[in-house]
Amino acid sequence: MNMSGAGKSTLLKCLGAVIEPTQGRMTLGGEVIYDNEWKIPDLRALRRDRIGFIFQAPYLIPFLDVTDNIALLPMLAGRPNGEARTRSLELLRALDVAHRAKAQPSELSGGEQQRVSIARALANRPPVILADEPTAPLDSERALAVMRILNQMASQYQTAIIVVTHDEKIIPTFKRIYHIRDGRTFEEAGEGRSLE
Repeated sequence: MNMSGAGKSTLLKCLGAVIEPTQGRMTLGGEVIYDNEWKIPDLRALRRDRIGFIFQAPYLIPFLDVTDNIALLPMLAGRPNGEARTRSLELLRALDVAHRAKAQPSELSGGEQQRVSIARALANRPPVILADEPTAPLDSERALAVMRILNQMASQYQTAIIVVTHDEKIIPTFKRIYHIRDGRTFEEAGEGRSLE
């Protein structure tokens, strides 16, 4: 968390294998995926199968209903259509929006769209979800509700969630907090102090 231009979104893009870091080493589930160069031959498969993304805007596909918006990712990963749709409905039930399963994205409220985007991020059971300003379009009450859901889903599905945000009101929902200032990362250490 910190001000614009600090590098938060760039960091997420590097972690999500969207852009190449300039240096360093990254591991995912004990496997080295980057060590001064990509160690994974198929970055698209890595992103599809092992990393969930939640964006500031939901980016739902407007001509697919809610179920198929979620089921599409497992289908692209090679899962049978029936299995993918079953997984989609399971997540919709867990997120309390199963009653909207056949709705088009344009028929959903902002909060419902964000829940569907959370379900989509969880669809392939990724070990990590990267969330870029996931509560920005929501009011305070809905923002806190989304973070409660994210934390509950992370616990239930054994998924780590990395969130970048300017949204001070959701900070208390995080287990660990890092600040980026002047290109450096600092972990918050109680009582408002920061450690390098």
